[in-house]
Amino acid sequence: MKEFLPISKKDMKKRGWDAVDFVYINGDAYVDHPSFGAAIITRVLEAHGYRIGFIAQPDWKNEESIQVFGRPQLGFLVSAGNMDSMVNHYTVSKKRRGQDAYSPGGVTGKRPDYATVVYCNLIRKVYKKVPIIIGGIEASLRRLAHYDYWSDSMKHSILMDSQADLLIYGMGEHSVVEIADALASGIGISDLTFIRGTVFRTKSLDMVYDYIELPSYQRLCEDKKEYAKSFYTQYCNTDAITAKCLAEPYGEQGYIVQNPPAEPLTQLEMDDIYELPYRRDYHPSYKKEGGVPALNEIKFSLTSSRGCFGGCNFCALTFHQGRVLQVRSHESLLREAEKMTQEADFKGYIHDVGGPTANFRHTACERQKKYGVCPKRQCLFPEPCNNLKVDHSDYLSLLEKLRKLPKVKKVFVRSGIRFDYVMADKDDTFLQELCKHYISGQLRVAPEHISDVVLDKMGKPHNQVYQSFLKRYRRINERYGKEQFVVPYLMSSHPGSGLKEAVELAEYLRDLGYMPEQVQDFYPTPSTISTCMYYTGLDPVTMETVYVPSNPHEKAMQRALIQYRNPANYDLVKEALCKAGRQDLIGFGKECLIALRKERWKEEAWKNRKKGKKRKISSKSGKKG
Repeated sequence: MKEFLPISKKDMKKRGWDAVDFVYINGDAYVDHPSFGAAIITRVLEAHGYRIGFIAQPDWKNEESIQVFGRPQLGFLVSAGNMDSMVNHYTVSKKRRGQDAYSPGGVTGKRPDYATVVYCNLIRKVYKKVPIIIGGIEASLRRLAHYDYWSDSMKHSILMDSQADLLIYGMGEHSVVEIADALASGIGISDLTFIRGTVFRTKSLDMVYDYIELPSYQRLCEDKKEYAKSFYTQYCNTDAITAKCLAEPYGEQGYIVQNPPAEPLTQLEMDDIYELPYRRDYHPSYKKEGGVPALNEIKFSLTSSRGCFGGCNFCALTFHQGRVLQVRSHESLLREAEKMTQEADFKGYIHDVGGPTANFRHTACERQKKYGVCPKRQCLFPEPCNNLKVDHSDYLSLLEKLRKLPKVKKVFVRSGIRFDYVMADKDDTFLQELCKHYISGQLRVAPEHISDVVLDKMGKPHNQVYQSFLKRYRRINERYGKEQFVVPYLMSSHPGSGLKEAVELAEYLRDLGYMPEQVQDFYPTPSTISTCMYYTGLDPVTMETVYVPSNPHEKAMQRALIQYRNPANYDLVKEALCKAGRQDLIGFGKECLIALRKERWKEEAWKNRKKGKKRKISSKSGKKG
C-alpha cells in the first residue's frame, strides 16, 4: 500500500527526493481519503508523476511553518480545507463554534479566519516570486466579487486579496494537471490565461475573447441592484458547454477574468480518481490527539456521484460542482466497498451511497450532453421539466449489488434524496426498495418549509408535493408492515419568510405533533442565489423585491417558533405571535402553541374578576356597566 505523502523534510529524504514540485498547504488536518478534496488533488498530481509535500494547518503567525520543504520547484497549492474557513469557525449568529471536525481531536483555532488569504500572504512574505495557485471551496465560491456575511461587506475576488497568481474553481482535477504540466514545461505562471476552470488577473482584455464584461467592483459596492444583475450573469455561466469568459473590472488594478468551467469528468476518469491509492485514514501523527472527527462520518461511505440538477437557491453546488451529473461505475464502487470490508473496524454497515443528491445517477436529460444545461431554466423547479429523465433503476441495481457483498450486513442511504424527483417517478419500485432495505426507522428529507411563498424563494417544490410524498411513503410502509418515519429538515429566516410564514410553519409542526431537535437558520454563504437575495433584497432571477429577515432578533423569533415547545423559547415565541397578530395561539386551546404562564394567568383572572365586580355594582345603582 502507498505511504502518506511527505509531511516533513525527513519524509521527503526517505523517498530519495532533494525537493518537491509542489507544496500543498491545507487548512484541514491531513486525511488521505477521497472525501477530502486535498487528498484527491494531491493523489491526482502524484499519479501524473509530480512530487508533493503536504503541510496541514501551518502556524500562520510563524513564517517557518510554510518553509518545511523549502522552495518548491513549481509552486504552492493553497486551500482553506473542505469548508469555507468562516463557516468552519462561526455559527449563523456569528458566535465561535466549540468544535472543528476537520482538526485533530476536534480542537478549534488551528486555522485563521479567511484562511486562504492569510496563508497566501504568509507565503508571499517569504517567497516573492514563487507561483501560488489557490483552490478548494473557499477560493471557488469567492472567485469574483462577493458579499461576505461575516464582515457585512462586499469583498474583492479572493485572487486580489490573497496575492495568488491563479485560482482553480470547481473540483479541479483537470485544471490542476494542466497547470502542473504547463509549469513543468517552462511556461510562466503569468502566461496561463487559457486553462478552463481557472480565474486570473490581467491589466488588459486584449487576449480574452468572447467575454462578458461584468459591472466594476466599484459599481457593485455602490449599487446592490448592479450586484444582483452581475450575480445572475455569473449564475447563467456555470456550464462547461454554454459558459463564456467573465471579466470583472477593478479600475487601475486591471481585471479579474474567469474562464469557462472545466469539462465534467467522464465515468472512466471518475473511476480512476476514486481508485487512487488513498490510505483512507488520517495521518498517524494525529493518533495521540484522538484522530480527526470528520473522518468518522464518511469512512464507511461511498461517493457515487458529483453535481446536482436540483438547483436549490441556498446551495452553492451550481457554482462549485455544477448541474451536470458525473457518476462512477458499479464496478468501481464495488471494488471500493470490498476494500472497505477488509478494514479492521468495519462492522458490516455501509453508512451511505450517494453524493449531493443520492438518487441522481444520470444527467437530467439527453439534451444536456450536447447543448449543456439550460441557463435560465431549472430541471425540477417550479415543476419537473418535460425533458427530465426520471429513472431510479441504475441506483437500485447498485444498492442491491452492494448489499449482497460478503461481510455487508446493511447498506444505508443517508445522503439527501429529492422527494420531488421520487414523486416524478410513477413507479413505486424505488420507494418500496428504499423502505424495505436502505433506511432504519427514519428517512431524512428536506422540505425546508411549508409556505409556498418561501419555497418559491428557495427554489423548492410547493408544499403539496411534499404532502403527496408523505402519503405515498406511509402507504408503502403500511404495505410492508413497517413503522418508519420521515424526519424533515427545516430552515428558518430564509429570504421571503416573515413572521406570518414562520407561524404557519409552527402550526404545521403542531398539527404534526413534532418538534425538530435541530433547526437550520438560513446562513448566507458566498455564491448562492439566496445570499444574493439576503444582501440586495432582490431576487436576482426576476429582480423583484424580496422580504429579508436580517434583524438578529427577528431571526431568533423565527427559529424559536419552529421549536415552540422548548420552554427556553417561550418569551421569543410569545413576542413573535403578538407581532404577527396571532394572540389566538396563546392560551389553553388545542390549537394554541403556548399557554399563558401561571403568573400571567393569575393576573388576567384577577383583572377579569375585578371587572365583573364593577359591572355588578354599576347594575345595582342603575348606571351603565
